[in-house]
Amino acid sequence: MAGRLSWGLADQAASSISNFAVGIYVARSLGLTAFGVFSLAWVTYGVVLSVSRGLATDPLVVRFSGVPEGDWRAAVVRSSGTALGVGAAVGAVCLAVGLGLGGRVGPAFAGLGVVLPGLLLQDAWRYSFFAAGQGRKAFVNDVVWGVALVPAMVVAAGVGSVTAFVLAWGVSAAVAAVYGCFQSGIRPGLTGAREWLRDHRDLGYRYLAENVGVSGASQLRAYGLGVIVGVGAVGVIRGAELLLGPFLAVLMGLSLVTVAEAARVLRRTPHRLGRFCLFLGAGQAVAALLWGAALLLVPDRLGELVLGDVWSASAAIIVPVTLGVAGAGLGTGAAAGLRALAAARRSLRCQLFASACYVAGGLGGAVAGGTAGSAWGVAGAAACGSAVWWLQLRAALRERHRPTIREVRTS
Repeated sequence: MAGRLSWGLADQAASSISNFAVGIYVARSLGLTAFGVFSLAWVTYGVVLSVSRGLATDPLVVRFSGVPEGDWRAAVVRSSGTALGVGAAVGAVCLAVGLGLGGRVGPAFAGLGVVLPGLLLQDAWRYSFFAAGQGRKAFVNDVVWGVALVPAMVVAAGVGSVTAFVLAWGVSAAVAAVYGCFQSGIRPGLTGAREWLRDHRDLGYRYLAENVGVSGASQLRAYGLGVIVGVGAVGVIRGAELLLGPFLAVLMGLSLVTVAEAARVLRRTPHRLGRFCLFLGAGQAVAALLWGAALLLVPDRLGELVLGDVWSASAAIIVPVTLGVAGAGLGTGAAAGLRALAAARRSLRCQLFASACYVAGGLGGAVAGGTAGSAWGVAGAAACGSAVWWLQLRAALRERHRPTIREVRTS
């Protein structure tokens, strides 16, 4: 387990370093307003990615982690084909909407529509490799993406537009997606997408709603914040999140493997699942608090060197953003347990509640106190959501053990 978790951390470190570099490069190259436009495209990608994971890779990780290789390969053909199909369908919509919008935002969304298939396929390979316990391949794939990003960013900097940076980011991901086909020896099967959706609809559609609840809430908050405070406020929030980038790399790296590991714990030693989830969530919350405390000690000169003009506004909201991430990290331990238990109804209820709190806290705080108020509202929402996740996991574990108790009494 330690080896698999280590590869998860290494893989996410490679991915997050690339994303962090892109964010910093764009922030310094284009300024606060253009960075806000780029952040809107980034948040939209997060929503589409959640759709792809809910329909394609989440059911794969729950049902095909640690299975024989033949079963895994057959599942990956259909799962990756589903991810590619989602990218093509939603990408076409983004392209049409972007061309219709015009202005600053429209071209960025059009560029996102072009690169979405490659972005989603690259992410699908990562989850596929972790389901098979082959985290090293996922790490190598993300390294390939990072290497391809370097010349792409240089070209984008020469053009100097948000769309150019979006295209550079997505085209480099497509290079890694193609390389994933060679790594796995598998070609995505678009024709198997319908069969995959049908066979896993009991999990897929609930995970879809759950994931979209997360990313959709983030998108609603970003759009609402842009309307209430201004597009620059979106860039300020994104800048604060970039400062937490190294910790978020750990959080996301663990999320790649925690559901698969929780499923393994459930199969081998089911009585230890609750303890595993508690250790996981508490560890992430403590790590977030320590990282946020370290950020408070960063001198302004160094911060301005990293984020440029974005630094001063982002540094002012480090405390509430850190608390929000810590609360979310605590809840992910319980979320991994519910996923491993395939308790899709319970996890969906939790996520819908947490997402509603996130939107209400983020936008209500923005009305009351601007950008800082939005950050504090999200911190409070994260605490409420985490409490609900743990209550539902506790109920699910009790429910699972009830049949065993009856059998013991009968015997």
